[in-house]
Amino acid sequence: MITESIKSLFTRDLNKLKSEIESYQNEETIWKIDKNILNSAGNLTLHLVGNINHFIGATLGNSGYVRNRELEFSLKDIPRTELIQQIEKTIEVVNSSLEKLSEEEVKKEYPLEPLGYPMTTEYFLIHLVAHLDYHLGQINYHRRLLDI
Repeated sequence: MITESIKSLFTRDLNKLKSEIESYQNEETIWKIDKNILNSAGNLTLHLVGNINHFIGATLGNSGYVRNRELEFSLKDIPRTELIQQIEKTIEVVNSSLEKLSEEEVKKEYPLEPLGYPMTTEYFLIHLVAHLDYHLGQINYHRRLLDI
């Protein structure tokens, strides 16, 4: 089933996100911005956690999560340990939410139109993996560029 593959990709890439955050030698650098780098690794992590918890946890898994997207980009200096806990909890939410979906439900239309047009749940889940990986690459580059 496609949900098993998607769960596997989310687990793999959220664990990679956790590894990236753990790899910063200087914890303060997680929140650093410089020149044209407008989003810190910390804020991108909060954004990813918020995005996934909203679109998968709340929308598909009925987790009750309430997103505050503005805070994802305005909060600062959250301890690394808390970021890692949020990532780990997000992995659990993804797995428990996607385990509830049948193959038929994945083929149905996603209940929201976050991209501005109707799409299947399967399509949107693939989009969310791509979104995670896009920002994961930014975080990796942020760490290698600024954590010196």
